[in-house]
Amino acid sequence: MSDAQTSLGDPRALETHVQTTKIRFRPAQFWRWAAGPAWLLAALVTWKWPDADDFPATNQFAVFQMVIGLVLIALAATGRLKDRAPWAFVLGLGLGAWELIQAKLLLLPRPFFGTPQDLLDVFLTDWKRLGDSLFHSLLLLAGGYVPGSILGIIVGVALGRSHHVRYWVRPVMRVIGPLPPAALLPLAFVVIPSTRWAGEALMALAAGFPVAVLTWSGVSAVDPAYYDVARTMGAKNRFLVLRVALPAATPQIFVGLFMGLGASFAMLVVAEMLGVKSGLGFYMQWAQGWAAYPNMYAALFVMSLMCTTLMTVLFKVRDHLLKWQKDGLKW
Repeated sequence: MSDAQTSLGDPRALETHVQTTKIRFRPAQFWRWAAGPAWLLAALVTWKWPDADDFPATNQFAVFQMVIGLVLIALAATGRLKDRAPWAFVLGLGLGAWELIQAKLLLLPRPFFGTPQDLLDVFLTDWKRLGDSLFHSLLLLAGGYVPGSILGIIVGVALGRSHHVRYWVRPVMRVIGPLPPAALLPLAFVVIPSTRWAGEALMALAAGFPVAVLTWSGVSAVDPAYYDVARTMGAKNRFLVLRVALPAATPQIFVGLFMGLGASFAMLVVAEMLGVKSGLGFYMQWAQGWAAYPNMYAALFVMSLMCTTLMTVLFKVRDHLLKWQKDGLKW
């Protein structure tokens, strides 16, 4: 008997041989190479399986899926598709399942549930109105969020630095601040002559309250020794605010800015749906009134993209200014 046969006859040697020759499953490699074919399979279903009804942009949607699939395969071949590969795979299969369930089999009630090509057709045919609505929403949001945040920082610093301001302003904040700004919408439309100004005022209130509270908390938490050292070196009150209090409270201020931005998003949609005759919220209300649900879903997608982009930009600014706390707060 040869040495190889003897070694393989040993149970321990045989187990070692099997372990060294066994093909190991690597999840990362699977996701990377499966993402592109998943999109191509979805494109094949879209293209070859007949639609259950006359849906627009079916061929365009199949081409879109095929292009994404080829791009993913190219990225996998070059090793650039890594962490996002599982999501790309799941999205490809999800779109394929949506296409099969609704466009090919019509298992969900219409018009409440559209097809992927319905959504694509909205972007192809109504992109000008969507872009105009996005522009007006950004203008309305900036007109409320930016002044509200600036005012909130000023009020927060005043609350943290002055006992007299705390005495007079704190009770007002406790009464008005916790109120949902949407509850004040009917009153704002009566008191303020312009619906646009009323919406901006309520967004300013929605953003200003959390910014003021968090700024106040950050300023109050500054070590008094910092002020003492600055005063010893001849610093005036303005220097103490701009060079000591605000820099030390910046982490808390950004937390307030994040919270205020989220509250402003909510108030933006309410204002556009109930009073302001422009923007994505108004577009969604118009689409719902005409039972154009694909248009409504397209507006929701654009709104989600707008909100997450603004949040990401705000986090980028925070990470740039607070490099020593870059890993403390994630988005």
